[in-house]
Amino acid sequence: MVATVLLVTMAVSLVLTALPGDAARLVLGPEAAPERYQEVRQALGLDKPWFARFFSWLFQALHGDLGFSFRYDQVSVAELLRRGLAITFPLAGAVALFSFVVGILWGLLSAARLGSVFDLSLSLANQTFLAIPEFWLGILLVGLFAVRLGWFPSGGFPGWGAPGAWRYLILPALALALPRAAYFARLSRAVLADLLFSDFVRTARAKGLSERVVFLRHALRNALIPLAAGLSLTFGRLLAGALVIERVFSLPGLGYYAVEAAFGRDIPLLLGIAAAVTAMVVAASTAADFSYGLLDPRIRSS
Repeated sequence: MVATVLLVTMAVSLVLTALPGDAARLVLGPEAAPERYQEVRQALGLDKPWFARFFSWLFQALHGDLGFSFRYDQVSVAELLRRGLAITFPLAGAVALFSFVVGILWGLLSAARLGSVFDLSLSLANQTFLAIPEFWLGILLVGLFAVRLGWFPSGGFPGWGAPGAWRYLILPALALALPRAAYFARLSRAVLADLLFSDFVRTARAKGLSERVVFLRHALRNALIPLAAGLSLTFGRLLAGALVIERVFSLPGLGYYAVEAAFGRDIPLLLGIAAAVTAMVVAASTAADFSYGLLDPRIRSS
């Protein structure tokens, strides 16, 4: 986990160094005095080699200091991460839970009626939601539920202290959750369709167990391992999708700050966001690895 976070932040730092343009010029503008320009370059560490800047940042980060953003008037990166996570983390958690539960139920219903008109209709809906880009789905949801029906706000976020703040996250959550629910539905349908014809399911049916018990206790329980692996992979894609969705809905989350920092070449903020996002993705993947032992005693005993 530590090595992954280290390699990702190192790669981000190297790519930012290789990009054309000068971060000091973006901060000051093209008409700044040469003396002021040199002062800013020294303050940002741009006069040092890449490896010296990176390891200086790494040393400070290990001591809890992620530096200051020069795009947001020297606000600390830790404070900006706290602001962004206050929106991105609840949004990602709600989307992951909704898509996982709804997707499994969706796939379970489809697998219970393999080859039927109902199964084909759900499969068509899966393909539709998987094919629509997230930003376009977000725009469609805004047009329908915000502009035409007026049920939800079209964007922005007033802060958690404002009444009805959760309503501002409904449409972004749906734009992120529907494609992922379709992914879990297709995955669970494929896994369950394979398990329903396995030997242990035939044995359970031969014992006289009801179809509901066969589905829930035998087939679904064994299907949870690949679904848990899919959830860890989806969490990484979810954070990547938040980069676009938060921009579409003007949500000041990690994705919004990342895009703004990329345009402004805010190296400290980008490195902090890269480290935070990578740590969350790696933690989700590691949690999925540990869950295998809880779901299957054979993995735990080995």
